[in-house]
Amino acid sequence: MEEKNKYKLQHDRPNCIGCGACEAVAPELFEMKDDGKVQLKTGKEAGNGIWGLEILEKDFQAAKDAADSCPVNVIHIIKTDTNEKIV
Repeated sequence: MEEKNKYKLQHDRPNCIGCGACEAVAPELFEMKDDGKVQLKTGKEAGNGIWGLEILEKDFQAAKDAADSCPVNVIHIIKTDTNEKIV
């Protein structure tokens, strides 16, 4: 049985300072771009520079580590079934 998406990872790219902490702890999710800001590797722009990516339970810890490492708090995790912001 295929695991369903349980969380949405959001990245507020315009307010990213490009420190690279998220990429260091979760390189499978984030990558530094040529403009000096980090971006979700497989995310999609949802508008206003906010990028989103649905993630599975198996990716939750890496996403949380990335969010916790961000000094400007531009990475958030939202539980998809309740729309509750976890980080």
